Amino acid sequence: MITMYGREKRSDDYPGPEDCGYHRVESPHHHGRRPHRRGAWVGVLFLRLLDEKPMHGYELMDVLNKRGLAPPDGIEPGAIYITLRRMEHRGLLTSRWEEKESGPDRRIYTLTEEGRRVLKAGLEAVKLQKVVLEDLTNYYETHFKQ
Repeated sequence: MITMYGREKRSDDYPGPEDCGYHRVESPHHHGRRPHRRGAWVGVLFLRLLDEKPMHGYELMDVLNKRGLAPPDGIEPGAIYITLRRMEHRGLLTSRWEEKESGPDRRIYTLTEEGRRVLKAGLEAVKLQKVVLEDLTNYYETHFKQ
């Protein structure tokens, strides 16, 4: 498939909804258009945060909330762990168990080299999308804003 930017899109270019524990959401208003991709950038966000430091799922959720990066309707803890396990299965992350003296043991996730490659591709896609959005915003400002 050729993207609007003139290059072929590969399924491993960047984490999509299937990597993030989210799937396409059918909207009753899509009228034959592609369904809305809920959470399309969540995978890139997870990789970015795990690139800063390895962490477990609840810590990741806490960081997302504290930085205001969680979706308005929140992220369910189960969805975070499903996403992390899928990303690990794809080779983007590794995990190890951290034993705790009090409380349950925790699975700590770490980015792999493949995860860093996919993160870089995802961030490049974000930069390109930002350019397109800025162009459209500027056009709106000059042609439609009153």
